[in-house]
Amino acid sequence: MKRLYGPTLRRSVLPSLLLAGALAACTHGPALSTNERLAVYREHAGAAVGSFQLDQSAGKFEWTPLGDQALAIWPSAFGGYLLEFRTRCPAILTAPHVWITHDAGQVAAPLDSVMMRSASGTVTSACRIATIRPVDGRSLYEATREWRQADVIDRSQLPPEQATPLP
Repeated sequence: MKRLYGPTLRRSVLPSLLLAGALAACTHGPALSTNERLAVYREHAGAAVGSFQLDQSAGKFEWTPLGDQALAIWPSAFGGYLLEFRTRCPAILTAPHVWITHDAGQVAAPLDSVMMRSASGTVTSACRIATIRPVDGRSLYEATREWRQADVIDRSQLPPEQATPLP
């Protein structure tokens, strides 16, 4: 019997911060596109697995939408799964909550789905999971660290027009 997991699933704090830092802190070029963000996650994901076991005692997971094609879930701060969908899933971009179907805690591709819920708890849509890949959050964090590093510049070394603080 399939069960819905997680009325308490919520958006990711640590993974979102990692991703936000990776995307926003790169001062030498434009922010990454959705496809580029997904590519970074794919680069740090392992080989596809048929399923994974949810720790039902945890009660909730952090999650990060990666465009309308994928979702990263984070059962722990540095270990997660990249769930890619069979078809595009635009509802994931605005969903305040998600549920993941499973059978006795086992999430399997392509049997299970990610279900988007409204703020009131109504299921608005569901997207079938096509592939599951484990993500090494530590390697993802380390790989994007350089994007978040900033230089300290002595203001006295700058031309006068750049040395004045912005209003």
